[in-house]
Amino acid sequence: MTSTAPVRCALGLGSNLGDTRATLEAAIRRLSATDGILLVARSSDYRTPPWGPVPQDDFRNCCVVIDTTLAPADLLKRCLEVETELGRVREVRWGPRTIDIDVLIYGTEQVREADLEIPHPRMGDRAFVLTPLAEVWPDAPIGAGRTAAEALDSCPDREGVVKLEEG
Repeated sequence: MTSTAPVRCALGLGSNLGDTRATLEAAIRRLSATDGILLVARSSDYRTPPWGPVPQDDFRNCCVVIDTTLAPADLLKRCLEVETELGRVREVRWGPRTIDIDVLIYGTEQVREADLEIPHPRMGDRAFVLTPLAEVWPDAPIGAGRTAAEALDSCPDREGVVKLEEG
């Protein structure tokens, strides 16, 4: 299902298995090639410590800003398809992964469904999401009346998020 007017959205991408840089690039290319998705901005890549109880390598994370005519559920479906196309296997929650693509923001909409919650409910406390998001969309509405930049100012563990130099 598509709407007529594009909606500004943010996606968070992460990878910590294989060639993480190439995987993020492949995911962004596939998303950009999707009818109804227009890439507006891409953040730098950041090395970030893993989140959760599973011991694993650091992640490479970035955020993209898109304009889309896809409905929220269809956008999530496309993100999950790209994850599968790039070899994502869901074995352990918060475990290592070739690619993870989260729908962070869908305009100003709030979605509460079993498999989709927008704005992403935990992004306001996660520097690995807020740092790249604030780089490309500082006034992104993350919920609770806060912007990405405002949430980043008070976010813990920012020192663990390191911008990667490309090239």
